Amino acid sequence: MRSYELMMIHRPELAEPDVRSHVEEVENAIAADGAVTSTDFWGKRRFAYEIDHIHEGYYSVVAFEGGHELVARLDRALGLLDTVVRHKILRRGDK
Repeated sequence: MRSYELMMIHRPELAEPDVRSHVEEVENAIAADGAVTSTDFWGKRRFAYEIDHIHEGYYSVVAFEGGHELVARLDRALGLLDTVVRHKILRRGDK
């Protein structure tokens, strides 16, 4: 299994407890086929530039280990969610 890092930006209209529950759902989905190593919730931040007429959002970062099938499934599922403005999955370098 390889190490990955997932950054998600959720819509600002959501309440913070709702965003935290969405992040927890993603963690549970990852744990089904991989392992979550850490989660960092950054809270609401202002964007450097406008995305789809939105100026701020809730940021969260989830570090996990898994296979490329899990990454592909996550990428597809997060792309379809209306609550997620943007997401990015990066492979972490082995040190």
